[in-house]
Amino acid sequence: MLMILIVTNTPKLARWTGVFAGTLVALYITFEAPYSGMSINPARTVASALPSGVWTAGWIYFVAPVGGMLLAVEIYRALRKGAQVACAKLNHHTNRRCIFCGYGRKIGK
Repeated sequence: MLMILIVTNTPKLARWTGVFAGTLVALYITFEAPYSGMSINPARTVASALPSGVWTAGWIYFVAPVGGMLLAVEIYRALRKGAQVACAKLNHHTNRRCIFCGYGRKIGK
């Protein structure tokens, strides 16, 4: 999340957000998954744990992503004090207002 916030809010890098995110996922799968057996997808974790009945440390797959995102936002805010955060949507619909940033909002309405 911290990487996404930094890249999307850096005008020179914003168009490469997908490449940065894809590279980060590839690095996790390549280096972290064989080392710890982690999964990125909580559905995969549940699908394996459900039939086996083994839920050892299963809570971390649901708590850590939310906690990590909240921590990343606080770190980003501390690093860039007072900076305006850009909308992370890469493709805004052409005739509807963005519910996150107001893009496409008609003046006077």
